[in-house]
Amino acid sequence: MKTILVPTQNVPTMKSTLETAVLLAQRTGAYIEGVPLWFGVPEFVAAEFASTFSIETYRERRDEETAEARKLFETFMRERGIAAGRTTADRPWFGWFAEVAPGEDLVGDHGRTFDVIVMSRPGAGTAAPYHRAIESGLFESGRPVLLSPPIAPKEIATNIMIHWNGSTEQARTNALAMPLLRLAGRVTVLTVTGGQDVPGPSADQVRKQLRYNNIAAEPMTIELEGRSTGEAILAAAKAQGCDLLIKGAFTRNRLRQMIFGGATRHVMQHADLPLLMAH
Repeated sequence: MKTILVPTQNVPTMKSTLETAVLLAQRTGAYIEGVPLWFGVPEFVAAEFASTFSIETYRERRDEETAEARKLFETFMRERGIAAGRTTADRPWFGWFAEVAPGEDLVGDHGRTFDVIVMSRPGAGTAAPYHRAIESGLFESGRPVLLSPPIAPKEIATNIMIHWNGSTEQARTNALAMPLLRLAGRVTVLTVTGGQDVPGPSADQVRKQLRYNNIAAEPMTIELEGRSTGEAILAAAKAQGCDLLIKGAFTRNRLRQMIFGGATRHVMQHADLPLLMAH
């Protein structure tokens, strides 16, 4: 994972997001690119409301928020010793790209040319546009999204847990995570008995695939014991001291997730460790 995209806002949660991105870049020698994540409407829509405020005011606000996001991103990188240009192949470096359209779609569009997109995980009170930005990354980029917890870990991808549920989404996420799985000192494949599984290969078959890729993975099976699937997954990851959870996103469709809940929603909103997801 040599290219990392960080959609950037001037908000408190960005500290953990940037710290997580830096930890990952330091492990892989990656390039980190910041882009402004701004949810203002496009100019042609703003023009419809010209009687309320001018296009000039709209542009000034957009430029001001973009400048604040860039300052936050670049200051953080320099404080962590990340260079503004490439030095050696094994050292991370950063850049800023401001030529993106406002709105959540930029995550899915711009993210297609990166190995991973790093964002902060949503909470119960997170605004709808940010949820849509994450889903844009998951559904439109074709790339994995790494969600950082509220407090950044001290390490990342040294002790990884895979939640295996037999799904296509999980298989794809495993494949995208291979560079990190090869770096890990420990990998666990978790099965939740009675959880939200789908018909598919067993965890033992996944472990065999990993073994053929020179990744030794331990099995772990747990019961729900009155918990939801998401609660059981997070409890297992915490008990094992994991610093990365790999999970396929939205095995159930989004409408069912919103109406009935689901493991993806719960894990996204409550994970206290970095969470790598793909759809």
